[in-house]
Amino acid sequence: MKIEQTTWTQALGWHPQPSGALLDTAQLVLAFAAPDLIRNPGLVEEIRRFYPQAIILGCSSAGEICGPHVLENSIVVTALQFDRTLLGTAHINLTHTADSIQAGEQLAIALPPTMNNEMGEPEKLAHVLLLTEGLDINGSDLITGLLQQLPAGVSVTGGLAGDGLSFKETLVFAENVPSKHTVTAVGLYGSQLRIGFGSLGGWDPFGPERVVTKSKKNILYELDNRPALALYKQYLGEHASRLPASGLFFPLCIRSTSEVNAVVRTFLTFDEEAQSMTFSGNIPQGAYARLMKCNPSSLIHGASSAAKKCARNGGADEPELAILISCVARKLVLTQRTEEEVEAVSHILGPQAVLTGFYSYGEMAPFESGGRCELHNQTMTITTISEG
Repeated sequence: MKIEQTTWTQALGWHPQPSGALLDTAQLVLAFAAPDLIRNPGLVEEIRRFYPQAIILGCSSAGEICGPHVLENSIVVTALQFDRTLLGTAHINLTHTADSIQAGEQLAIALPPTMNNEMGEPEKLAHVLLLTEGLDINGSDLITGLLQQLPAGVSVTGGLAGDGLSFKETLVFAENVPSKHTVTAVGLYGSQLRIGFGSLGGWDPFGPERVVTKSKKNILYELDNRPALALYKQYLGEHASRLPASGLFFPLCIRSTSEVNAVVRTFLTFDEEAQSMTFSGNIPQGAYARLMKCNPSSLIHGASSAAKKCARNGGADEPELAILISCVARKLVLTQRTEEEVEAVSHILGPQAVLTGFYSYGEMAPFESGGRCELHNQTMTITTISEG
C-alpha cells in the first residue's frame, strides 16, 4: 500500500505539495476538513485534481488529525493506493429515507457482497468505513439497519461528521462532493486486508448505577422511576446552570442487562417541561445508567489502550495506516493537552503508521474482534489498515 499525505492551512496552503506519484493510481482519499474549508469549492476541486481517479471519503470536523498533531481550520488529505484490495462505495441522502434504520439497510444493500479482481476471481467484502452527517441521525439505528443487511463477519468502523462547536450543519462527501444529510460507506474487499480497531473512553464513573425506567429511542424520561432531568441536575450541582453545554463533561454510561461492555452516551439537549434528556444514541429501557466525569490523564490513557486493542483485534503488528476518530468532548476537556492523546496512539502504533482522522460528534466500532459495531460517544476510536 502506498500512502501520500498533505494538509492545507491559510498560512502554508498545501504542504507538502502532492508529489504526483499517486496522480493516476490513488484509489481512496480520506479528507477531513474544518467546516468553512470543506464548503470552499476551489479547495475541493484541487483535491479532485490531485487524485482524479480516487473515491473521496471525508467530512467536516471539529478538529483535524495529521500524524501526531491536532490541527484547527485545516484540511487533512491522505491518498491511498492499495496493492490487492478492491473498493466499492455507496451513499444515502437521509431526506429520501423513512428513518435511520432504513438508511442503514439501503446503504448495505448498495454494497455488493463480492467484487471480482483482475483475474476474475471474487473477493469478499471484509470491512466497511462509514461516515455520516452528525446532527440529524440516530447513529444506533443506522448501525442496526446496516448490520441487518451486511454479510456475516463484515466489520464496520467510522464516525459522525462535526461542525466545530457550532452544531448547525455537517457535510459528508458523496460522489466526491461535500453534501448535506448524507451517509457514505466505502467497502474494502480482499483476503489480504488486515483491519484492527479499538475504542476506549477513559471517563470515570461516579454515583450509583440506576435503571432506565422510561425512555424512547434516544430520549430518556426516567431513572429509577424519577424524572431524569431533575436527577441529572441534582448530581451536576452548580454545573447544571450551564446546561446543555456542561453536559458534554458529564456523559452517561449505559449497560444493558445482557451485555458486559457499556457504551457512553453524550447529552445533547433537554426538555424542562417533560423533564427529559436527549442523547446522541439510543438509551434502552431497562438498561443500567451511571454518570461519568472527566479526568484528562484517564482520557489519554484510554487513547493509548485503544491503540493496543487494535493489534489484539486482528490488525497488523506494524500497521500502515491508522484512522483516528475522537469525540469533540474529549477535545474540550483536554484543551492544551489534546495532542497528548494522539501522541500516545502514535507511540503505541509505531513510526511506520501514517495517522489521519478528525474530532467527531460520535464514533462507531465494535468492542472486540467479531463483535457487533456500536455507536460510541466520548471515545477515541482507531481503525488500522494494512495489507499482507
